[in-house]
Amino acid sequence: MGLIAQLLTLPVAPVRGTAWVLDQVVLAAEREYYDPAPVREQLAALERRLLDGEIDEDEFDRYEDELLDRLAECETYRNRTTNNS
Repeated sequence: MGLIAQLLTLPVAPVRGTAWVLDQVVLAAEREYYDPAPVREQLAALERRLLDGEIDEDEFDRYEDELLDRLAECETYRNRTTNNS
């Protein structure tokens, strides 16, 4: 039965291969998008800009809130994918 099933589904193999490749691309993109390291680097750079006087407190607070939200999103994704594995 296994050989017959393989022979009958052989024409669908390219579709399955393409789907697998697309899944791998999506997974790689998600890992890159949800990587917290660049967000932490942006937070550090933002703090340097504040200390250097390039931005004021209000601007710092606004960008910091955005970056902290982004960091929380990354952590939520990591927790969700870690618990599902």
